[in-house]
Formats: sequence, C-alpha cells, structure tokens
Amino acid sequence: MNPTKPAPVHAPHIPLTDYYRTEQDRQAYLREMFDKTAPDYDHIEAIFAWGSGSRYRRQALVRGGLRSGMKVLDVGVGTGLVAAQACILAGDAALVTGVDPSPGMMAAAKLPAAMVLIEGRAESLPFPDDHFDFLSMGYALRHFSDLGVAFAEFERVLKPGGRLCLLEITQAQNRVGAWLLKTYMRGVLPFLTRFVSRQKDTATIWRYHWDSIEACVPPEQVLTTLSAAGLTQVKRHLELGVFSEYQALKADSALT
Repeated sequence: MNPTKPAPVHAPHIPLTDYYRTEQDRQAYLREMFDKTAPDYDHIEAIFAWGSGSRYRRQALVRGGLRSGMKVLDVGVGTGLVAAQACILAGDAALVTGVDPSPGMMAAAKLPAAMVLIEGRAESLPFPDDHFDFLSMGYALRHFSDLGVAFAEFERVLKPGGRLCLLEITQAQNRVGAWLLKTYMRGVLPFLTRFVSRQKDTATIWRYHWDSIEACVPPEQVLTTLSAAGLTQVKRHLELGVFSEYQALKADSALT
C-alpha cells in the first residue's frame, strides 16, 4: 500500500524568509512576536489609524450584518479591537467570544469581564457546529496557515443563515497610494515606535505587517476560497482603496 499523502497546505502568502524559514517556524515566530509586543499594540495601532480605528471597525461590522442579540465569534481577537465594537453592537458582552493563538495579546486586551477569551487557531476552532450567528476577524487573514481549512472552520461553526465579516488591509491599485501606504507602514510607523514603545521588537512587528500585506494572496483568491468553503453571497467591500471587508453568509439549510 502506498502511504497516505498529507493534505496540501494552501498558505495565504509566500514565505517571508527574512523572518522565518518553514511554516512551523512562522507559527512560532508570530506567537512569540505578538506575545512580546502586546503591551504596545493598541497604542501603536491608534497612531497608525489616526484615532479612527474604533469607528471604522464598528461601521464595518454593521455593514457585515452584525445586529443586537447575535452570538458572535471574533477570530484572531488579539487585544480585542474588533471584539470591543462587537460587544457594543451585540448589546451584551456575554454574547461575544474571542479566540487567538497568542495568550500575550489576549492578556493585554481591555474588554468587558463578561466576554470569553479562548486560546486557539482559526484552522481548528474549539467550538461545536452551528454555534454562532456572526463571525468577525480583524487583520489576521494573512497570518493563516491554510485559507481553505480556516474558511471551512468558519462555515462549520456558523449557524445556518449566520454571517461573516473579515477585515484586511490590501495593497492599493493606485501606484502613488501603494507607495504612500508602504512608506508609512514599513518606514514611518516603525521609526515612530522607537520613541513610544516599551518593547524592542515592536518596530519589527509593524514592518512584518506590511511585508505580509505585500505577500498575501489577492482579494479574488480570498473570495474564491470563501465560496469553495460553502459560504454564499460572498463579496468584498472596499474602503479608501485599501481596507477590504470580506462578507459572506452560511446557507440556511431550510431554504435549500
């Protein structure tokens, strides 16, 4: 008998070997980097977004279909920047659960005590089938090991009729806009962190953020992979030419 071949891994970006060598190294690198820089993350993010991040994330969740009373899962919850807005919109923090592979990031989160935080990865969510009304994720897509596996997990844990909203930064199609964003994220922002951060690795993680944006799969492939996972009404909403909101719906079995 021929040995069973392992399933192929569909990584969301090409390897960034300046930071790590293998897929296993990448996971370990990211966990250590996020754990170390967690105390600075919210402060630097506020500088990056010029203080507008909370309002944008709340508006994006509304566009994605989040309403009061929905049971929400926030994947890649980090320090809770998206989850905090989900708690407001859901009307009860106890309805919102966050999952993240970095315990350091979750420990730095400033979230209501009623919200549940669980260590875990998008590719293997520790929840039963048909469990959530809404699934959100902020700027973590490019850190996945396998888009197809993660999106299949998203489809699995959503209830029939449940909605999904994934936020991500994508490269601008305009050359000038792309140059400006790269210069700011990979040059200016890491430089500024030297004066305001407490952790020496904070500048590195923000350079990595831009490099992973450049290496991430194009939006068309994200949309195709969401559809292949069984999600319906898949679409992309774009803000300011770089902020992508991937929206989708789990089919209601009663209507199919």
